[in-house]
Amino acid sequence: MQWTHDGTIRNALWIGGGQWAGKTTVGSMLTSRYDLVHYHCDYHDARGHEDRRVAARVRRREAAPDWAAYWTELTCQEMVERALENFTEQFSWVLDDLRALVSRRPVLADGWNLRPDLVATVADDLRRMVVLVPTDEWRRRQAETLPRAARFGMDLPDPARVRQRRLERDRVLATDAAERARALGIRVIEVDGTRDVESVTDEVARHFAAFTTG
Repeated sequence: MQWTHDGTIRNALWIGGGQWAGKTTVGSMLTSRYDLVHYHCDYHDARGHEDRRVAARVRRREAAPDWAAYWTELTCQEMVERALENFTEQFSWVLDDLRALVSRRPVLADGWNLRPDLVATVADDLRRMVVLVPTDEWRRRQAETLPRAARFGMDLPDPARVRQRRLERDRVLATDAAERARALGIRVIEVDGTRDVESVTDEVARHFAAFTTG
């Protein structure tokens, strides 16, 4: 495929949604099945985008974020608003990354920061996106059993309370993603843990079939 300014973006497949819904696992399995290129947003956000985030903060003359205060002092709504602002800023960096890719096969991008309303501004067909959201019960189970769910990168007072605050923030963001998706006519798949990842991947594969086969 010849490089164009927006060709990779127009041909991309998108998996957004809530934390702990299995987005990256499903994306990885689809990548293997259909020889796709997998763009993992969380990985790039934690690494490649950090320099851009710091530079943007310096240009705005903002102080470095106080993550201890974020987790212990902000209200849930304030944390949600902060996250949504960050997602919007980061999306332009995601698009820059995708523009640099050239592949004969579609690129599949996954991440909770891929909000339906943002993807809708660049996708040529909203069937190219699916939103995975966990049920409240499954979110709690994942948070209790996955080691990374308990990591905050720092020692915090009353970690049990902080984990509950994180769960509530994630619940609100997942609900928001599902509501925005449904309003746009984007497919939402609820993940409750009763199906194995193969079954969920099969459902997503059927949804994307028009773009991965042939």
